[in-house]
Amino acid sequence: MHKVAGIGGMFFRASDPAALSKWYADHLGVDPVPTDYDSQPWQQAAGPTVFAPFPTDTEYFGEHANHWMINFRVEDLDAMIAQLEAAGIAVARDPETYPNGRFARLHDPEGNPVELWEPSA
Repeated sequence: MHKVAGIGGMFFRASDPAALSKWYADHLGVDPVPTDYDSQPWQQAAGPTVFAPFPTDTEYFGEHANHWMINFRVEDLDAMIAQLEAAGIAVARDPETYPNGRFARLHDPEGNPVELWEPSA
């Protein structure tokens, strides 16, 4: 069976796509989509990616209007949280350490949930 090699993009609606793209670049380091074919898009580090549909009544994403949540792998969760909080962004740290690592949650300016994951070594 042929399989996909990875996620090639994430596409979603936004009230202000340019401002939201800038927010992700400024605070999480996700480069905006290039404006020409000579420029490279954001490159993610190799690592695990979980693809997990959830039941429609899940509380995991927060508001029921949120149909998706992105999870970004980070190398140093504490440093990333400090950076975000210094920029005035509220971050909820999960106090538990799980077998697969540590997590924190925030929302982008349009209310979309974003999860940060520091995988265990």
